[in-house]
Formats: sequence, structure tokens, C-alpha cells
Amino acid sequence: MRKKNNHACGPMNIRSENNNLKMIFALTLVHFTGDFYSSFINPLMPVFVDHFSLTLTQVGLITGISRFLAFVVQPPIGYIADHYKTRIFILGGPFLVIILTSLMGIAPTFWMLVILVALGSIGSSMFHPTVAGMISTYSGRNIGFSLSVFNMGGTLAFGVGPLFITWFVATYGLKSMPITMILGLIVMGYLYVTVPAPECEGLKDFGLIGSIREVFGSVWKPIILIWLIMASRAFVSQSLLTYLPVHYARQGYSLVSIGGVVSLFTIAGAFSGLIAGHLSDRIGFKPVFYGAHLLTTPAIYVMLNVPGNWLYLNTFITGAFALATLPLGVALAQKLAPKGKSMASSLMMGFAIGTGGVMTPITGKLADMFAIAPVLNVIAILPVLTMALIYLLPKETSA
Repeated sequence: MRKKNNHACGPMNIRSENNNLKMIFALTLVHFTGDFYSSFINPLMPVFVDHFSLTLTQVGLITGISRFLAFVVQPPIGYIADHYKTRIFILGGPFLVIILTSLMGIAPTFWMLVILVALGSIGSSMFHPTVAGMISTYSGRNIGFSLSVFNMGGTLAFGVGPLFITWFVATYGLKSMPITMILGLIVMGYLYVTVPAPECEGLKDFGLIGSIREVFGSVWKPIILIWLIMASRAFVSQSLLTYLPVHYARQGYSLVSIGGVVSLFTIAGAFSGLIAGHLSDRIGFKPVFYGAHLLTTPAIYVMLNVPGNWLYLNTFITGAFALATLPLGVALAQKLAPKGKSMASSLMMGFAIGTGGVMTPITGKLADMFAIAPVLNVIAILPVLTMALIYLLPKETSA
């Protein structure tokens, strides 16, 4: 007699109409912890540039590999998560990020640094689609706001993480970075006894092609539109987060000041995401997309061209508009494809953002040729151009 596979998915459980605040908090903490350590990479770029004598193209290579492995490989993870009930991705992913990212400070060569970034980024890819897919299980009727809270965990991590790591490295030196893993391992102990395995989505009898047809068959056109919108948004925001630290370092700003700029940008996105999620639950998705994309372009222009202490306020405003719609893309995809929430989340939080991140070496190559500021000024027009894609979204997706 064949032994029953306890990890294979059975029928879907019935979702509650009420929020489970404890589980929303725990899942948000998973997101925060993994992204907190992932956030160490960008603000330390000026240190790595000096330490390894890197070109801007090499900076873009690090970011491109990081974004590719942290996001683009999420769809296969989402596919597996929708078929099997396991905590390996939820807990194993953050564990890898904590360990490997903390070891970047003792990387002996540029290529060893690339390897550590790559393996840590794979860890990041492991938990995002599964944890995001679990949010709707515990969110009740407020999926837009609950996903915004979840998104805030990651965005807030990318806000406070740069402040922490730039202070730590400036105070104790790059080679002391392995010490930073201690705090993350303590949090992982709490998550190990708190977070359950995800529910399954009833796709165990479908293969890869069958699962894709079952999940996206009737909604593939709006899913592609949302993906294009999210990928273009990611390209703009990832280009800013990658090259602004190097740009301001060349203008004489200290490492801690640069960490503050990155933090302001991302913290603003955490709070604007909450507002965007709240509004989307009440007035629909499309009006929020329109407003955020319309205002992102002028905000970038002001940030890049208004000097002095206004930089910090302008950075906060730019981050608020540029990052506001991340949870909306995930929530909208999950509403359109409720039978495969992890797969839908992986496309919007993973594949779209990863595609945008992988394109950052293009920004770096152009910046090597024409300087950083002019290139970022050109890229700033993309959010306005994507409003045409928002217009093409069907009306029913805005409700």
C-alpha cells in the first residue's frame, strides 16, 4: 500500500471573513526579516566600489544578479508552493538571506561577493511568493490593506536596514558584518514556533501547463498588463536605489547620509503603500495607479535637480509615489487569479520586480557613458508612459 504524502496539497480550506492579526503580523515579520538583510547590498555599494575598485557596470552586474535571483526565479517557487504544503520556503529562505548577506563583509574578492549576493538572493526568492500568497488566507475582506501591511514590512526593512548597516560598517568596519546575523537568527527562532505551513490551492492534480491554464486561463490579458506596469515601475525604482548612493557619494555625502537617503526613499514607500491599499479597497485600483504614476515623474525630476538639504524631503516624496503601487499589483493579481495566489504573487512581486532589476546594468552602462544624473532624468519619464497600460486594464479590475 502506498504511503500517503502529507506534504501534497488537498482541497482548499475555507477562508475566514475576519482578519487574523497574529498571523498577518507573523507573516509580515518574515517579510521584514528577510528584506532587512537583503537591504544591506545597495547602501554599501560605495564601500564595495572603493574596496574592489568597481566600475558602474560592475555595480549594475551585482544589482542585476541580485534582482534576477531574488525575484525572477520566484514563479517556479510559487508553482511549487501552490502544490505542496511545506515551511521550507517560508523559513529556509530568510535563514539563507541572514547568513549569506552577513558574510558579504568578509568576501575576499569581487566574484566571491557576487556569489554571496547570488546565494542570498536565492534565499530571498524562496519566501516571498509563499508568504504573500498566505496573506489572503488570513486577511478577511480587506485584502488590499492586508497586503499593504505585508508590503510595509518589506519596504520598512529596506528603509531601516540601510540606516543600520551603514552605521554599523562606519562604526565597526566592513569585516565585522558577520556579527549582524545574531539578531536575525533570534527572530527566526520565534518564527519557527509561530508560522504554520501554507494552505494548498487544490492544484495537485495539474501539471505545469495545466496549472497555468487553471490559474490564468481566463485572465491572462489583464495579468500581462499588470505585469508590464509593475516591471516598468520596478525598473525605475531599482535604478534609483542602485545608482543614487553612488551619485551622492561622488557629490561628497557621507556613507551615513547616503544610508539616510535610501531609507527615506523606502520608508516613504512603506507608508504610501498603506494609503494606496486602503484607497484601493474603497475607490478601486485604477485611480490609485493613475495618481501614483502621474506624480512619480515630476517628483524624480525635482529630487535630482534641487540641491542642498531639500534632497531629503524630495527623496521621501519620490519614494512615496514610486513605491506606492507595489502591493496593489500583487493584490489585483490575486483577485484575478484566486486559485493560484502564490503563482500570482510571484509574477508581480517576483518576476516583474526581477525583470526591472535585471535591467539596471543597462542604466549603469549608460551612466558610465553619460553620467548618472542625465540617465536617471531620462528614465523618469517611464511612469507617465505606463499610464497608457493602466488605461487598458478592464474596468472590472478596478473594483
